[in-house]
Formats: sequence, structure tokens, C-alpha cells
Amino acid sequence: MDISRIKFDKKIVKYRVQKPDTEKAVAGQPREGKARKDGGGKVVWMHEKLERPEVLIGSTYKIKTPVSDHAMYLTINDIMLNEGTEHEHRRPFEIFINSKNLDHFQWIVALTRIISAVFRKGGDVVFLIEELKAVFDPRGGYWQPGGKFMPSIVAEIGYVVERHLQSIGLMKVPEMDAARLQLIETKRNEWEQRNRQTDAFAKSSYPEGAQLCVKCNTAAVVMMDGCMTCLACGESKCG
Repeated sequence: MDISRIKFDKKIVKYRVQKPDTEKAVAGQPREGKARKDGGGKVVWMHEKLERPEVLIGSTYKIKTPVSDHAMYLTINDIMLNEGTEHEHRRPFEIFINSKNLDHFQWIVALTRIISAVFRKGGDVVFLIEELKAVFDPRGGYWQPGGKFMPSIVAEIGYVVERHLQSIGLMKVPEMDAARLQLIETKRNEWEQRNRQTDAFAKSSYPEGAQLCVKCNTAAVVMMDGCMTCLACGESKCG
């Protein structure tokens, strides 16, 4: 077709540029479509024109940080594409974050809208996780229970989204190679051997700071009523 002879009667208000490497993929998907195969049997892929179904599959994650008195609840809703066919796959569609702490209201709303827009765009969304995890709080991060350092609340949101994508099969769970697993096992055995013989006073059920009794050789001598008394055998210097 000779585009030089095409005449436009109306003003152009919107356009889209189709990339060469995605022409084949886009050719098989409708511009407006539902999550199932269309009447012609074409496979429906994730794109921004996809209609939202009335019901979506959702998962909610709780985020409790030491920097806030209130927890955050992150909900990710997924859409099932080509359900019931060999091309069935689950994709994230939208995200919501709720919290009683209104100090973060503005950036939470902005973040949820941006992430949801990226989800609906389709394609590879893994890059979004790396961007979120790279956000550092200038006031300093915090430690999670278990000893994992989190540089910011936004970074923890990134880790939660990563865990969700792994659970629906959109990302692979990273596995350690055999050499690293062997190294960890070796170091664990060395630590257990080194700490097998512990100090006799370490597991004492008597008050901290108790002295050694000369009669029963137990660290259980404490000051009681102005007299050093052993809590194990009752030995007392006061008779």
C-alpha cells in the first residue's frame, strides 16, 4: 500500500508504534478481548486493552515493619488467560496496598497505579521487581525477623511481588548449586562441632551472676537476707 496517497479526513489524536520484533506476537491477539480464546481460536495474550473480568484470583500479603505501628496489606489480583486450554497461564493484573498509616497514602496510591499499569501492559514485568528492590530509605533500613536486612518499605514490596510471581510460576525460584550447598553444610558441621561442648554455666536455671557453691560445685550461690546461700543444696555461711 502506498501510504503517500492515504488521505485523513479527521485530526490524528492518538497513535501506536508497532515494534518489528513483536509484530508476529501482536498479530495473533485481538485489540479488545477477554481472557479466554476468541471465537476464531486465537490465543489471547496480556495487553493493555484486555477487558477486566468481573472476578479475579487474589492473594493478600501482610507486611509488618518496625518503622511503623500499623501493618500494610498488599493484595495482588491475577487474571487467568486462555483458561481451559493448553495455553492457559496466570498473569498479575492489579495490585492494592492498604494501611491505617495515612503518612504514606500519596505514594502508596501512586505506586499501586503504576505497578498495575505495568502488569496490564503485558510482557516481561520482572524488571519492575529489581527497580523496587533497589530503593533505599535515606533514613536507613530495618531488619526483618530472621536477620534479613530490608533497605526500605518499597524494597520489601518488591520482595513480596517477587514471591508472588514465583508462586504463580511467572518466575523461577533461584536454587543454589551443589558446590554452594556443600560449603554451607561443611560450615554448619564445623560450627556444631565447635559448640558441642558448651560452658556448664550457659544452661544454668539459676539467676544470672550466681556464684559457685564450694559444697555442691553449682553456680547457684546468691545473696539472701544478707547471707550468701546456695539455691541448689541450701549451703549457707550463716549456718
